[in-house]
Amino acid sequence: MEITQVLLADDHTVVRAGLRNALEGLKNIKVVGEVGNGHELKKALEEQRIDLLVMDANMPEFEPISAAREIKAKYPALKILIVSAYNDETYVVGLLKAGVDGYHLKDQPLADLQLAVQRILMGERWITSSLLSRLADHQAAPARSGNVPWLTKRQRELLQLLAQGADNRTIASALDISVKTVENHLTALYKILGVDSRMKAMNYALHHPEVLATSGQEMVEMEPAPSGEGNLSIMVVDDNPRYRQQLCRLIGKIAPASVIYEADSIAEALRIGEKVKPDLSLIDVVLNDEDGILCASRLKSVSPSTRMVLISAYPDREFRRRALSTGAIAFLDKKDLDTASVRQVIEDAFR
Repeated sequence: MEITQVLLADDHTVVRAGLRNALEGLKNIKVVGEVGNGHELKKALEEQRIDLLVMDANMPEFEPISAAREIKAKYPALKILIVSAYNDETYVVGLLKAGVDGYHLKDQPLADLQLAVQRILMGERWITSSLLSRLADHQAAPARSGNVPWLTKRQRELLQLLAQGADNRTIASALDISVKTVENHLTALYKILGVDSRMKAMNYALHHPEVLATSGQEMVEMEPAPSGEGNLSIMVVDDNPRYRQQLCRLIGKIAPASVIYEADSIAEALRIGEKVKPDLSLIDVVLNDEDGILCASRLKSVSPSTRMVLISAYPDREFRRRALSTGAIAFLDKKDLDTASVRQVIEDAFR
């Protein structure tokens, strides 16, 4: 079999060494060069025959989408696999439309990288599984009639992991069950959702976020009780899962009849906001590398009726000014979020 000649393009030497070690473990693969910027990449492609280009999308002297388009136009037989830390769906879709053959995230196991290379060389496309749920937003929602089904806690956990792109082994580990049990649960879940594939189930969850909502009653594991809060829908936007759960439990105690949604990013908050139009949203000012105040502003544009409260562990005066300028009804210090303050926020949202 003919040897596949591979060029590695990444501006980090350590990353290139890891890629080289992974690829040299494959048969008939030979890494013939390494480059660290766009200029070196262009020169290397001109000087030698390359069958597969494994490259980072973020290098000096390099604009990935236009470069990928130009490379494919000039070398149509060349296979291109992007290996990147960026998981923004717009970015991924742009590169796929530009002609790359695969998109692989750097935080995935090396075994997955080897599989990605093998699939691409066989003429297939490769997309890291955790990206599939994001890309599903670019497809049409599955047609359904009737009301969204109410799932059990375990079914919601399963669907949430599925929507995040987890494979069966990862789901089994997270839920502490066997892979076979996961397969059986998935079969039952597909039937409930009225779908017949993993992708369609993921797509359903993305377009029907209410199917993943938790009742306030369930958050505190109480028997149903009368509540003056009606069917209040509340969204908590925070990138810290532990704090997010604590706040959701607190809300559940105060308003057990409420329906609670969770989001850990701007994209997730906007998706839920557009579909659900929550009555109230509590948003952390800092969401990983994102701006919670920007999240509030954008949420207001897709769901004008949502009342927003910005929360922060850093009650900076400028944060407060910017938060209130978005139309938020309050700006609260996380340390002050106790039962009384959250109850007041919820009561204000009902007035």
